[in-house]
Amino acid sequence: MTKLSVNINKIATLRNARGGNVPDLLQAAIDIQNFGAQGITIHPRPDERHIRYKDAHELKQVVHTEFNIEGNPIPEFVDLVLKIKPEQVTLVPDAVDAITSNAGWDTLRNFDFLKEIVSEFHRNEIRTSIFMDPVVSLIEGAAKTGTDRIELYTESYAVNYEKGNTEAVRPYVLGAQAALELGLGINAGHDLNLKNLNFFVKEVPGILEVSIGHALISEALYFGLQNVVGMYRQKLI
Repeated sequence: MTKLSVNINKIATLRNARGGNVPDLLQAAIDIQNFGAQGITIHPRPDERHIRYKDAHELKQVVHTEFNIEGNPIPEFVDLVLKIKPEQVTLVPDAVDAITSNAGWDTLRNFDFLKEIVSEFHRNEIRTSIFMDPVVSLIEGAAKTGTDRIELYTESYAVNYEKGNTEAVRPYVLGAQAALELGLGINAGHDLNLKNLNFFVKEVPGILEVSIGHALISEALYFGLQNVVGMYRQKLI
């Protein structure tokens, strides 16, 4: 069964909007795990507009499932990950001013850089995943860096699925098949939600983990956080 990792960035965004500690990010992480999530994901950015670097250190003490830290491997991010040593780091090529992640890595053009970063995390026994589009040649490039996994960037699928175009899943099927043949683990994330998730994981082979934040936290406004975590778990059976 595919694991659910909940991205809690939006909870931090809500907290930061008023200052103080409401909602309590650490308690939310504890509760989300108790509700059935199998991992917690954060994506700290340099401006700390949602997750703060301090949060990352404090979360290490309360995440008892899988801790996944994702972000652009600039020096500050690399230092943070090496200090915390989460179970997984996901490398994302987002610009400093990006509202959200909007592209996967070109693993051919950035091969030397990625290989060096992956090697550094491996020396510290941290599993690595590279965020990327479902392009076979780029997945082949990712495999050569030595990464453990890739995370398929699913925005294109989600946008097209919403329009009724289920054929949008096809590149992900082909990409996943290529990744499996290369011995890579496969994660997925970005704009997955209660409507499109089940079809995706049924069609795309080998998905080990999905990371979901914005949609899940938004849906929790209607269904409640405990209920919505359970609803997502059901979609992954």
